[in-house]
This record gives sequence, C-alpha cells and structure tokens, in this order.
Amino acid sequence: GLDDDEVKPSARLKADLGAESIDFLDIVFRLERNFSTKIPRNELFPESLFTAESGFAEGGKVTEKGIAELRARLPHADKETIDKLAADPRVENVEDLFTVNMVVNFLAARLS
Repeated sequence: GLDDDEVKPSARLKADLGAESIDFLDIVFRLERNFSTKIPRNELFPESLFTAESGFAEGGKVTEKGIAELRARLPHADKETIDKLAADPRVENVEDLFTVNMVVNFLAARLS
C-alpha cells in the first residue's frame, strides 16, 4: 500500500514503511514464490535470536556476543547499521537492520 517513491534502499521496514510481524512473513513468502527459492525460517529475519537463553541480549541491550552473531548471520545487512547498533545496543534498535537494501542484498546473494 505504499507509493514507489516511499520505498528507498535505506528505508527501514518497520520504522519507515510501517511493516508488522505478518509483513515479514509475507515478504519471505513473496520472495520465495517470485524467485523460485526457499528461505529457511529465521534466515532473512532472525526473530528468535534474542531469547533469554541465547546470551545475545542482557538487560535490554545486545551483548558483544549478540553483535558478533548479527554480523555472522546477517552478512547482507548494512555494515554501517550494525556499527550504529554496536554503539547504541538497545534491543529495540535491532529492527533498524531490516531495510529494503538488506532484503535486496540477501536476495542477490541467494540468487548468485
């Protein structure tokens, strides 16, 4: 329901484009269907990364271990955005990693 000019590479899926949890599932479904590929759960959007047992977050902040895990699991995320998260590691800032450009980078790597 967005105009094309609203969907810029740097647009954050939630904060800028208003995506909700169901939209993330829909994005994965549409990518799989339109590009004839299978995207395993949590590969593009690792929503279960920050469980209490993971050790990747503590006291509402992403730990250094969590930042390292994000870098490893999201090579398609913008490095600058992960660096910004490392500087302000509040868990709620993780969703800023999910940008239009991240999805494009993921798909380009997947299809190459």
